[in-house]
Amino acid sequence: MLELKNVSFDYGKRSALANINLSFLSSGVISLVGPNGSGKSTLLKCINRILKPRGEVLFNRRNVQSFSISELSRTFGYVPQEFSSAFPITVFDMILLGRKPYLGWNPSEQDIEVVSENISLMELDDFALRPVNELSGGERQKVLIATALSQEPSVLLLDEPTSNLDIKHQIDVMKHLGEIVRSKKILALMAVHDLNLASHYSEEMVMLRKGKVFAQGKPKEILTKGNIKALYYINVAIHRHGEIKHIVPVEDDDDLFRMEKT
Repeated sequence: MLELKNVSFDYGKRSALANINLSFLSSGVISLVGPNGSGKSTLLKCINRILKPRGEVLFNRRNVQSFSISELSRTFGYVPQEFSSAFPITVFDMILLGRKPYLGWNPSEQDIEVVSENISLMELDDFALRPVNELSGGERQKVLIATALSQEPSVLLLDEPTSNLDIKHQIDVMKHLGEIVRSKKILALMAVHDLNLASHYSEEMVMLRKGKVFAQGKPKEILTKGNIKALYYINVAIHRHGEIKHIVPVEDDDDLFRMEKT
């Protein structure tokens, strides 16, 4: 179980997170949603110790501040928003870097097997020997996910994994992510802007507003007109497709822009 207890973080004098209290079970896809600056990316970085917050981040009741670098890397796989390399590296070698917490002097047969498995999982077999910087945005995103999966983590942290992707690649990445989470029984916590993707592919959502938890629950429960208006200051129509909600922005009320943004 992943738990956050009174987690706060400041950038200088600006509060980015304030007294975050959350707990997540051991598997499933959880979406962090909210407007720009609400604390989504900061929260992910506090969980895996890129940033050092106040409060506690616990995994299986252990404070992650006590984890060794190797333990941390085996527990959390982190997928950043984007990747750029100053030198050419092949897809295979990039994904092999995910085995760093396990590597000895040379890659073992198990290391090679894990890398090959994740290449196949993300349907990257045809690109294994291609330089990463020659791939499309969607293909690079799948490489980053495969690299994180090669760490064999219990928790996958994804920072806007579908940003700058066309709709086909967005669906492709999210479909693969859902299948992997189910098959490997891991927890995926992702920051995402697209409420419709979050609604379709998440078991649970956390809404953040100005560095605080605004709402938490199943998408069908918390994706309401009122919550979305309070978060984004827009009016929406909500259409249902079975259990899945589809969000469509509509014209703003005359008084919407007079709302006090507090």
